Amino acid sequence: MNKISVTAMAAAYSAGIIWFAVMSFMFGLCSYVGTFVAQFLGDGQPRKIGAAVWQGVWLGLAFSIVMPIVRILAPALFGLFKHDPAMEAMEVQFFQTLCFGAPGLLAAQALEAFFGGRGKTWVVMLVDALAVLVNLCLACVLVLGWGGVESWGVAGAAWSTVITQWWRLGTYFFLFTRRRFREEFDTGRWQFDWPLVRRLIRFGGPSGVQMLLDVGGFAVFMLLVGMLGLMEAEATSLAFRISQVAFMPVWGFGVATAILVGQNLGQDRPDLAERSARTSLELCLTYMGTISLLFVLAPQLFLEGFFMGEAGAAETSHDVRALAVHLMRFVAAYNLFDATVIIFVSVLRGAGDTRFVMLLSVCMSLLLAGGTALGVLVLGMGVYGAWTFITVWVWGLGVAYVWRYRRGPWRGMRVIEQVHGHGTAVSAATIERGEFEPEVA
Repeated sequence: MNKISVTAMAAAYSAGIIWFAVMSFMFGLCSYVGTFVAQFLGDGQPRKIGAAVWQGVWLGLAFSIVMPIVRILAPALFGLFKHDPAMEAMEVQFFQTLCFGAPGLLAAQALEAFFGGRGKTWVVMLVDALAVLVNLCLACVLVLGWGGVESWGVAGAAWSTVITQWWRLGTYFFLFTRRRFREEFDTGRWQFDWPLVRRLIRFGGPSGVQMLLDVGGFAVFMLLVGMLGLMEAEATSLAFRISQVAFMPVWGFGVATAILVGQNLGQDRPDLAERSARTSLELCLTYMGTISLLFVLAPQLFLEGFFMGEAGAAETSHDVRALAVHLMRFVAAYNLFDATVIIFVSVLRGAGDTRFVMLLSVCMSLLLAGGTALGVLVLGMGVYGAWTFITVWVWGLGVAYVWRYRRGPWRGMRVIEQVHGHGTAVSAATIERGEFEPEVA
């Protein structure tokens, strides 16, 4: 997008965050299928896996019902924040186009959980890597105008993403319905199963709320910072995009951690679950520490590609780049805490301790959105003040999850009714009612 302008890139990023926030509840719910897959597999109930995955697919496709309403409300939503008119127009266009890909993304997420929950992450890696390649090729044609096609601008970037999401769904569906999976995991059992859906909503719903609140809090932060000015919005979107270099690999470790925790708890081996958590955390902190040093010592290494061929004024680009360098230092300051949050959230989700995750997210997301709004709209806080606030906020979130991991009852939680399990493991609902008190290490 920087080949068009940095403003277009900022608009696409903020609109993309809002779009993901809108559907993040369903995304968290569909992703939680992976915990069911892991625990059914760990407890020796593979024939129940297919039905669990299908319920996630149906829930994902159900988003099609609300998609027209969301598209209609988009102009009013973005109009609330009074961004630069050109940027606001691109935000609305990008958001409305992305909505067409939402059902495909959600259903594909449930099918992806079938492979990820069984530890077959190499399948996920290959499919998603190919999806990135498909998206890149489409963007070259629709955004850059390769092959003689007239550039569609921001809309072209959005349509590239939409087509890619439906391609992912088709690929996962083809793999999921292969004969050997139908025989081993009963993946042909596509019927709607209301009791299973209720259980998925019961445990996955809080996880979806947590994702909705976390992403929504960041989205509100982005939009409020955008009210400070176009340069502040562009630099903030740049800093967040670059922070994904650090965030996405750790997110992958988090997915793997949730899978291992689910499988080990399904086998009544909380000791192995803890070992998995510790190993993941150590690897992620090492990686985050290294990348944070690079953010501080060599920021241009990450920024250079965003300004190659940028169509905006050279002076504006220089100012945006300089501000982004400073904001990357804030990212470096909270990266280690962010890694801790991702890993420990994954542990709690893999065990079924989603109620605590949801309640903490309610409190912390309201604090992030409300505190940023108070600072920007009432106290006149500038961009550095806003970033200081979000840095301290991430620190506090990290401390809260460390406390829950060390003191929480996740070691004895399960989201399934165990058939082959042994020991004192019980369902998360039993623990939440206060009927079981696990031994705390």
